Amino acid sequence: MPHVAEWKKEEVKELKNLIESHPVVGMADLSDIPAPQLQKMRQSLRGSAMLKMSRKTLMDLALNDSGKTKVEALSNHMDGQPALIFTEMNPFKLYKILEGSKTPAPARAGSIALADIVVPKGDTGFMPGPILGELQKIGIPAKIEKGKIVITEDKTIVAEGEEISRDVASMLTRLDIYPMEVGIDLKAAYEDETIYTSDILTIDDEQTLSDVQKAYTQAINLSVNAVVFNSASTPALISKAAGEALNLAFNAEVLTSKTTDLLLAKAYSQMLALASEAAAKNADAVDDELNNKLSSTVSAPETSPAEDEKEEEEQEDEEDKEEDAAAGLGALFG
Repeated sequence: MPHVAEWKKEEVKELKNLIESHPVVGMADLSDIPAPQLQKMRQSLRGSAMLKMSRKTLMDLALNDSGKTKVEALSNHMDGQPALIFTEMNPFKLYKILEGSKTPAPARAGSIALADIVVPKGDTGFMPGPILGELQKIGIPAKIEKGKIVITEDKTIVAEGEEISRDVASMLTRLDIYPMEVGIDLKAAYEDETIYTSDILTIDDEQTLSDVQKAYTQAINLSVNAVVFNSASTPALISKAAGEALNLAFNAEVLTSKTTDLLLAKAYSQMLALASEAAAKNADAVDDELNNKLSSTVSAPETSPAEDEKEEEEQEDEEDKEEDAAAGLGALFG
């Protein structure tokens, strides 16, 4: 049996303790991060997360020997220069913090463009010289204007997924264009026997908020239409029932404290309509006082007595729903 160095045993033991003592364990890639920036990132995570680098074989042993179910699957995400992250915060918040800490970096020859790299038109600030030919050589349209080298139009110099050549990388740096990002790249995270990969952890906050608001509104509508009583639907159902009761009493001409004024207004409107028809057939059919009322009355379409009240309530309900949905999302990802 081959001898195993004592320090390796201690390293695996320490990693296992960290894995078992933290609810969330992440696998990150630290490739291409300069030492000074990595040190700053470590400091920014202090108190909220611990970053631990080790040999791949030792991390793999610790993950497989851990008592946590399914945490060993993190071994499948050891890319580049892997490191383990241990934290109490949920994986989505951890991913968001790490993505937000990334900083622009110059292009490197041989790197793959993460998105289209565009050189914008405008004054380069360079005086006429050999750089004009160098720009044109790599496909950037440029000319001399007023004693300066000017790029004449926006130019996509490298498409997403393409490799960046040495000449292009050098020119982008000279133009102060930094198309790459440097930071801790979270590949996957473990929580409650579940592995969350980076594509799952990537969340569009605005779209997610919109989806939650839409789902909340649809759920309330379903509850109201199905007459399911809960804390959110009950006020709407009571309001709807009150409106329907008022309309029923109004249409059935039942006198109540709510309908009396409405029915009197309806009767008065009908009287004016009848008088108008009579006057049209015989001008002497109505007296002067009624004639004056007819001439000064502007007819308006009849509306249900509950319609205006219902419209105001619906607008208030929509505003309340949006506020509730936004609060729920903040609690989920806060």
